[in-house]
Amino acid sequence: MYQAAYRNHEYRQQEIMGASPIRLVIMAYDMAIRGCEKKDFPTAAKAISALRDALDFDYPEVSMNLFRLYQWCLDTLRQGDFQSSLSTLTELRDSWATAEKRMMAGPAARPMAAQPGLARISA
Repeated sequence: MYQAAYRNHEYRQQEIMGASPIRLVIMAYDMAIRGCEKKDFPTAAKAISALRDALDFDYPEVSMNLFRLYQWCLDTLRQGDFQSSLSTLTELRDSWATAEKRMMAGPAARPMAAQPGLARISA
């Protein structure tokens, strides 16, 4: 029993150490979502706080909007409204997962912008 738990912990540590930054964000959302589903305030609050504290304010508009959302989620958790936080966090997590898929797919998956030179080539 102890060995299985140790192996699971070690596997999890390796997964975290090898994860990309966007994967780490998604993992934090997963932790927050699980906390909300289980109505586990400490777990959900810890994950949301980690997301909030990791914001890069070199991009102020996006960072401030996310900061406000994370603060709102923490406030709703304090009020015992896990469902509202869960809904918001799930939507945000899905957006990050979509961005990750697009990044992993590479340029072939992104629509090409119309460029003047390409019109002549295909004509």
